[in-house]
Amino acid sequence: MKAIMNHEVASFSLSDTQALALADNGDTAALMAQAQALRDAGHGRVISYSRKVFIPLTQLCRDVCHYCTFARTPRRIEQAYMPIEEVLELCRQGAALGCQEALFTLGEKPELRYRAAREALAEMGYESTLDYVVAAAEAVLKETGLLPHINAGNMTRDEIARLRQVSASMGIMLESASTRLCEKGMPHYGSPDKDPATRLHTMDLAGELGVPFTTGILIGIGETRRERIESLLAIRQLHERHGHIQEIIVQNFRAKADTKMAQAPEPDLEELLWSLAVARLIFGPDMNIQAPPNLSPGVLPKLVDAGINDWGGVSPLTPDHVNPEAPWPHLDKLAQETAVAGAFLDQRLTIYPAYARHHERWVDQALHSALLKQMDADGFAKRDTWHSGAGKSLPALEVDLVSNARASEGASEEIRELVQACLAEQALTEAQITTLFQARGADFAYICRQADTLRRQKNGERVSYVVNRNINYTNVCYFKCQFCAFSKGKQHEDLRGKPYDISAEEIARRCQEAWQRGATEVCMQGGIHPDYTGQTYIDIVQTVKTAEPDMHVHAFSPLEIFQGAETLGIGLEEFLSQLRDAGLDTLPGTAAEILHDELRATLCPDKLNTSQWLEVMEAAHKVGFNTTATIMFGHVEQPRHWAAHLLRVRELQARSGGFTEFVPLPYVHMEAPLYRRGLSRRGPSFRESVLMHAVPRLVFNGLIDDIQTSWVKMGHEGALLCLDAGANDLGGTLMNESITRAAGAGHGQEWAPRDIETAIRSIGREPMMRNTRYQSVSPERREAAFNNKLELLDCVQESAGKTHRNKKLLEVAELG
Repeated sequence: MKAIMNHEVASFSLSDTQALALADNGDTAALMAQAQALRDAGHGRVISYSRKVFIPLTQLCRDVCHYCTFARTPRRIEQAYMPIEEVLELCRQGAALGCQEALFTLGEKPELRYRAAREALAEMGYESTLDYVVAAAEAVLKETGLLPHINAGNMTRDEIARLRQVSASMGIMLESASTRLCEKGMPHYGSPDKDPATRLHTMDLAGELGVPFTTGILIGIGETRRERIESLLAIRQLHERHGHIQEIIVQNFRAKADTKMAQAPEPDLEELLWSLAVARLIFGPDMNIQAPPNLSPGVLPKLVDAGINDWGGVSPLTPDHVNPEAPWPHLDKLAQETAVAGAFLDQRLTIYPAYARHHERWVDQALHSALLKQMDADGFAKRDTWHSGAGKSLPALEVDLVSNARASEGASEEIRELVQACLAEQALTEAQITTLFQARGADFAYICRQADTLRRQKNGERVSYVVNRNINYTNVCYFKCQFCAFSKGKQHEDLRGKPYDISAEEIARRCQEAWQRGATEVCMQGGIHPDYTGQTYIDIVQTVKTAEPDMHVHAFSPLEIFQGAETLGIGLEEFLSQLRDAGLDTLPGTAAEILHDELRATLCPDKLNTSQWLEVMEAAHKVGFNTTATIMFGHVEQPRHWAAHLLRVRELQARSGGFTEFVPLPYVHMEAPLYRRGLSRRGPSFRESVLMHAVPRLVFNGLIDDIQTSWVKMGHEGALLCLDAGANDLGGTLMNESITRAAGAGHGQEWAPRDIETAIRSIGREPMMRNTRYQSVSPERREAAFNNKLELLDCVQESAGKTHRNKKLLEVAELG
């Protein structure tokens, strides 16, 4: 079999005849090299595992497989079924240890053989073992949030359909498609449920019902190499029909005492490596190929070299009840051995990423909320407990990857080439940017390190910030953004705070107070009040300039600009010119969320679409305004949507040059309506949040030099870490912050200049108090910021009335 060339990988496919011919191919090393190339093309150098709790719901079984110690007779067990309360307690302990999968393993329909099983079920009020499995899985899902994976053996269509409502995935090991192994004297003799046709039928039904399904082969139980290949081809045929086989397990037989096969020879390492490589070649680059790590201690790097991309479920709490003689490797040890093979160990869910990303098709709606809580944007496990806006400590793994200079040494050639293209100011494709966002392990570390090096070239060791004040003049809004906990309309009255609409006098007072405390900027945005017109926004600007003529007015989202122009019946450029003449200085590039209409249909269906947002920004740049650009991420989107967003911003910047900075805004989920209804993730992972600073630094090279990190969302420690991953600016001191706090954030409303500069110096960098245009402020402003002793007065949030309050200042009151 000839070597696979890089350009052939995507289209690689073996016919059945070619696959069967592999039975006579004894060049294991060559097969492994080809398998490794395919694996790298489909999965990179990431090896996944699922952190699980192993639940032996019942060890009674009607079958008598000759190698099995899991199945027992009633005389050898204390209880026929594990009580649900015991199951729940085990799962709670597992959840505390970071487990996200509850693996239900049980014998096949024991009630058909044992009276003890029938009596136990009757006593608990269940007619069958499957009924009990449904109840136990439902309890685990509701009480612990762990995602059930169920290995319940052969099932009918109705049984699979019932289990689908309480489990994210299911499985059954084919073991072998050879009927010869069911003959007298062979390992499956006397086990009716091991009939290959019956097991394949169950797998077929699961495919028809859209169940992500696990299966595989057991090698070394008397089958031939050709029979192994025939088994794999039988599975492949079902997968080609339904697309539901999420992983192929290649499990090596281990002889166990007190079984009929206790003295049977075990397959050697060569046989296992050959089988793994052949499985990869038969299923191609995208399939997940798994080898249980506890069954091959001491040789795990070789299994990686054979083309696997997954270790299966590993438990920090429970033993492998099927192979009790083979303890799970410690996860730190597993990560080390994976690294020896040049790969990175990362956690997945029971449902693999490709299926999690398309959960609308593959998972029952009853499980969507639980799944979204557990997953990251790419469908892997969100394994950290860090949340944007919350006070959780930073995950040690990502901190080490960013901080450790040697962590990036094993970066892949693909990532290195993409980064070098960015450094050469070349435009990447959407797929290439997506690849950067999917980086993990050494690739993640390399991107962060290169982004930091580029930051140093563009910005030196200075970290800038602006003394400013946020003024949100109203939280009344008639738009229905699904992520927003700030706006108050009829659908949002149960969220934080009451509807308010502040007066011109209160706006002026806050501006005066901010100026006395050293501010150079007021950042002003609000909900889209149904009574506001374009004149309202003009009045707001004039009120600020009347109160403090030298205050920089950074105000109005593109949505407000669009709505203001529309209410006045004039074009965008004309309205923007009126705002400029009134004193508006710059605009925030908020309301962008994700510039992808597929996502906006869910997030903000009645808001500006992508082209309208870009139209407002381009018009602002044409009139002479500088603006920022933002992204709000971590909710329902995927990395490809982030890539599309960055490309749209980059393309506009290449035309207009009007964006001064890019500001990643991690989604704060706690009070967001979308999350409260179980329809979004719990914000981005910390890895994703750091990458959202590093990747834009690279992608925007030569176009946008300033990358800002939001301390309100990232927290002080998180923001400081982002300064080592491409960011160079900490944004504003704020004085007041309403929008993120309304969503549940708790990082405070103000980071005082003295404290910011102390934090910046603590990481060996030089602070720079800037204005909105990234220029150093005057000595007078700096002195006012550092020496002010003026305590902020409580903000007066006047209740919203039937009509909006006047925003035109009639007279200036002196601030006492």
